[in-house]
Amino acid sequence: MTVGVPKEIKADEYRVAVLPVGAQLLVQDGHRVLVETGAGLGSGFSDAEYQGAGAEVVGSAREVYGPADLIVKVKEPQPREIAMLRRGQMVFCYFHFAASRALTEGCLAAGISAVAYETLADAGGHLPLLTPMSEVAGKMAVQEGAKFLERPMMGRGILLGGVAGVERANVLVLGAGVVGTNAARVAAGLGANVVVMDVNLDRLRYLVDVMPANVTTVYCDPHAVERYLAWADLVIGAVLIPGGLAPKLVTRAHLGRMKNGAVVVDVCIDQGGCFETSHPTTHHEPTYITDGVVHYCVANMPGAVGRTSSHALCNATLPYARELAEYGVEGFAALSKGRAAAVNLQDGRIVNPAVAGVFPDLAGG
Repeated sequence: MTVGVPKEIKADEYRVAVLPVGAQLLVQDGHRVLVETGAGLGSGFSDAEYQGAGAEVVGSAREVYGPADLIVKVKEPQPREIAMLRRGQMVFCYFHFAASRALTEGCLAAGISAVAYETLADAGGHLPLLTPMSEVAGKMAVQEGAKFLERPMMGRGILLGGVAGVERANVLVLGAGVVGTNAARVAAGLGANVVVMDVNLDRLRYLVDVMPANVTTVYCDPHAVERYLAWADLVIGAVLIPGGLAPKLVTRAHLGRMKNGAVVVDVCIDQGGCFETSHPTTHHEPTYITDGVVHYCVANMPGAVGRTSSHALCNATLPYARELAEYGVEGFAALSKGRAAAVNLQDGRIVNPAVAGVFPDLAGG
C-alpha cells in the first residue's frame, strides 16, 4: 500500500502525523511511504531523516494525495486538500465532523473512508488517540489562561498562585476527563483555588483521592455552574461527547454574572465548544472579548508545541496506522468494535452514529 504524509496547512499547525521511525516501520512492513517536503520541520524532523528511514520525499501535496491509498495526517482536511481527495482513499486524522457541516459535506462528496482519531476506542472504551492531545491541551489551557489573565492581555491582572498576603486566583474546570484532570493538576500546582465539575460521581471521587487539597470537586448542575462562574477568574471548558457536539454549558446570559476581565478557555472548540459565545480562533489571533470576558478558543492548541505533541500523538497512532495499511478499512473495522467506531464516513455515507445524529439530513447519503 502507498501511505502519504502531507505537510499540515491548517493555520499555526506544526505537528506531523508520522515520525521518521514510523516511516521506517511502515517501509519495513512492505509499504511505500510518501512524505511531502517540509512536513516534519515544524516538529524538528528534516527531510533527510525521512529519506534515511526509507520514505520518499516529494515536492508537493498533490504528489502525496495523488498516488496514496492511505493518507495519515493530523488535522482535518482543509478545502484545498479536500479537492485532492479521491473516492475510495482512506484518510486517518482528527476530523471532528460534528463541528463543521462544510467539512462533512466535502468529505462525503469526495467519497473517502474517513477514519477519525477522536472516535477510535480501545477494549476498555477509552479514546487512546484523543488522550495524548487532551493531556497536552489540558496543561496548555492553564498556561494560556494564566497568560491572558495578565492585564496587557485584557485580563483581570491576576497571578494564579497569588503571593503572601494576596489571595490566589479561582479556576473553574468544567469536565473531569483527561483535559480537565490535567488542567486541574497544573492549576493546583501553580497555587490556584480549583473547582472541578462533572456529572460522573465516580470520577469526582477518584479526583478527591488523587488531587491536592486546593482542588475541590462539585457536581455539575445548572445552579452550581451559575454560582461558580461568578466566583471564577479562569474557566476551562473540558467536556466531551465522543463524535458529537459539546453541550453548551455556559450561555451568553451567564457572561453577565462573570467578573470583568475573566478568561474562558474552550478546549472543546473542535467539537463546537461548550460556551455559547465561542468561535474558533488561531494562535496568531487567539482571543476576543465578549461582554467583558476574554475568550481563548484556539482550535488546535497542541499544534503550538509541535515537537512534544507529534511525539505524543505518533506514539499512539502508529500501531493503528500500520493496521490500516495492512488490512484496509474494512479489515481494520473488523478487528474490534472500537476500531469500527473510528470509521466515520465510508463510500459517501456517514457510518458513525454520533456524527449521523448531528447531521441527520446527510446520514442517508
